[in-house]
Amino acid sequence: MSAMIIDGKAFAETVREWVAEQVAALPNHGQPGLAVVLVGEDPASQVYVRSKSKMTAEVGMKSIEHKLAQNTSEVDLLKLIDALNKNDTIHGILVQLPLPGHLNEDLVINAISPAKDVDGFHISNVGLLGTGQKSKVPCTPLGCLMMLREHLGSLSGLNAVVIGRSNIVGKPMAQLLLKDNCTVTIAHSKTKNIKEVVRGADIVVAAVGRPEMVTGDWIKPGATVIDVGINRVDAPEKGESKTRLVGDCHFDSCAEVAGAITPVPGGVGPMTIACLLVNTLNAFCDRNGLPRPVDLAV
Repeated sequence: MSAMIIDGKAFAETVREWVAEQVAALPNHGQPGLAVVLVGEDPASQVYVRSKSKMTAEVGMKSIEHKLAQNTSEVDLLKLIDALNKNDTIHGILVQLPLPGHLNEDLVINAISPAKDVDGFHISNVGLLGTGQKSKVPCTPLGCLMMLREHLGSLSGLNAVVIGRSNIVGKPMAQLLLKDNCTVTIAHSKTKNIKEVVRGADIVVAAVGRPEMVTGDWIKPGATVIDVGINRVDAPEKGESKTRLVGDCHFDSCAEVAGAITPVPGGVGPMTIACLLVNTLNAFCDRNGLPRPVDLAV
């Protein structure tokens, strides 16, 4: 293995410490508040919400959880969001995805006030990001950008390939890389000769949701690989019914070729929560007419 391992867990801890310092130094305008709404009993979502709530409290922010039943109606969910929009002690609202199938995700996301949309999914924030204006930036792409800048310094002029075109990661990731003056290609399931497309990249961001799809022969020697995928696969060596987490990249073969790579777990995941805290802090500052301590997406 020759690649440098980009330790997202350690980097996220540094970001959280910085956020805690900024919260402690806030003038007497109150305390940043984050409300997380969980609908249903999805085990992965429950674990993620617990981590978010714990880390929110650890940096000195107010953490509120709303756990709703699987069969919660759209009307009741929208009423809760409306109440949170009007609550001056809440500065960030996050509705954990995916939602149960009977709920319209687009409708729910766009019911959140854009000013409190710390996930950066509201159509207004998407439009602002796409036109290069100040916005709330989706947490996972923002975390990826921060790690790339930390490792590479300037990204200007580099060729970047984003594998995946989701609204949550792929598209906003491409926008952020463009803003940093990369030459950006979005590859997806219909891309012809995808291996050759990826092999030309100085930066590869894999966010397609297919376990270990990207192998070492896809990677340009010395490239930086950011693996956003979190996939559970069977692990027969650990016994029946056991699973292991893997990314969208085959770690061992990619690490033989890449210059740097994020592991799964311990790479992008911790940075997503750290950036959620950054977005909540920025939302608080915007609400109170205070300068943002730092706008990480600039």
